Amino acid sequence: MKEVKIGICGLGTVGGGTVTVLQRNAELIAGRAGCRLIIAQAASRRRPEHIELGTIPFSDDIFQVVQNPEIDIVVELIGGCETALELVLAAIENGKHVVTANKALIAVHGNEIFEAAARHGVVVAFESSVAGGIPVLKAIREGLAANRINWLAGIINGTGNYILSEMRSGRAFDEVLREAQALGYAEADPTFDVEGIDAAHKLTILASSAFGVPLQFEKAYTEGIANITPYDISHAESLGYRIKHLGIARRQADGIELRVHPTLVPVRHLIANVDGVLNAVLVDGDAVGQTMYYGPGAGAEATASAVIADLVDVARSVAAGSSQRVPYLGFEPEALEELAVLPMEEVHSAFYLRIHALDRPGVLAKIASILSEHGINIESIMQKETEVQDNTIPVIILTHTVKERQINRAIADLEALPDIPQRVVRIRAEHFPD
Repeated sequence: MKEVKIGICGLGTVGGGTVTVLQRNAELIAGRAGCRLIIAQAASRRRPEHIELGTIPFSDDIFQVVQNPEIDIVVELIGGCETALELVLAAIENGKHVVTANKALIAVHGNEIFEAAARHGVVVAFESSVAGGIPVLKAIREGLAANRINWLAGIINGTGNYILSEMRSGRAFDEVLREAQALGYAEADPTFDVEGIDAAHKLTILASSAFGVPLQFEKAYTEGIANITPYDISHAESLGYRIKHLGIARRQADGIELRVHPTLVPVRHLIANVDGVLNAVLVDGDAVGQTMYYGPGAGAEATASAVIADLVDVARSVAAGSSQRVPYLGFEPEALEELAVLPMEEVHSAFYLRIHALDRPGVLAKIASILSEHGINIESIMQKETEVQDNTIPVIILTHTVKERQINRAIADLEALPDIPQRVVRIRAEHFPD
């Protein structure tokens, strides 16, 4: 049986999982690939103690791997952007195929990387960059190839989903974040997770694969979860909704929506019931309708599962002496569309508003009047006399779907009222088809 030689750069959580699964399931993988996947070299800054490398040659210089003439496929698992980009471009220049789990690298530099790979006739595979072990990119690019994708939405960051799930019991954001860090779900610096940057990287890749557009991470709207309170979570539940941190991409006539933000989702919907560190992605196609992909979005062996799936795909091509089987983003380069990313002011959503108003007659009428002036209809309203504090009472309003520009102007007018001494809290709401 033919052998395909692999070089692994980065031996952290995912790198370790990849080595472990490749060794444990070597015969099974060979049977599926039609060739043996041999780890010809592994490299990281220091030799790991938690991974059994056995006779695998080790180097503390990752660039030795891309210069090794024996290696057919370079696996980039070092993370970050600057060094990873240098490594991947060097591998491509040396005529090596690349498998990467690096969502930031693909979202920010993917267009450049794919252009270089096309010039050199090599494959760049990145299934594990989105949603860990869930094969959602493969589903979009291959399984749904007959479909015009209308929209997709997903919980694509397990850390944020864990925090919001735990806050349903009334716990504060800071407390749950500390717990997530202690459990290893969140980094010491959790910014990318809780501010939505990690999710925006993944959404950028999903949207490009779904709609056939170039990667446009810099245009994604990103809003985090640090300002979500147990109060809002509780009152959203009272209205029949659950707050989830979603990435949403939707094709419109004049462009695409590309946005990450906290979102009220009807509690009856499947995605509202995805809890903990799990991920889920909804995809709506014109032929198949709505499909959902659910499972672990991170973890050593879960992500390694997707890394090795890419290795098997690439190894099959190497063994057969053929070139790329599936285009990088699922579309041939000449078929990519230059669709603009719509500004948030042009996006339509329903809205949850929490307005702290002075507890005196006529204030509610003023609020309703301002919303009406801006063409905003109220779906439901909640006000509890038991919640009066310092002569203010929170008014909870759920609106019908409106353009973001309308709600921005209405909130500005509301906050200008002397009867409303605090900033208005707003959270977008989505009604996905069941």
